[in-house]
Amino acid sequence: MGIFQLVGIAFVTAVAALILKETKPELAFAVTIAGSIILLLFVFELFKDSVSIFQEIASATGINASLVKILLKMVGIGYLVEFSAGILSDFGQTSLADKLTFCGKVLILILAIPIIESVLKLIVSLLELI
Repeated sequence: MGIFQLVGIAFVTAVAALILKETKPELAFAVTIAGSIILLLFVFELFKDSVSIFQEIASATGINASLVKILLKMVGIGYLVEFSAGILSDFGQTSLADKLTFCGKVLILILAIPIIESVLKLIVSLLELI
């Protein structure tokens, strides 16, 4: 799936939502959500093929594979929360979008704990060498 197909899906969704917004606003929201989900599914399909590259990098550098998984989860959460918050903002739910963004940041912080722990252990081991 190329970028032009993704852009096409986005524009078709936007035009359909705008047309429906005047006559049936509740359907406009549903069309926007459906189009957004279709876009996410296509992007996840593309991303799925790239995950093996990250595993190869982890094994080549000696980085623990679980840390790479955590980093990928953090990036995924960040993108998904931003994407979802944007949709909520488009429909006038700015307050809810802000809460979702905050929750996403908290989840990323929680996921970062093992990485922070790993970095601190590395620093301590380096300090012991001095």
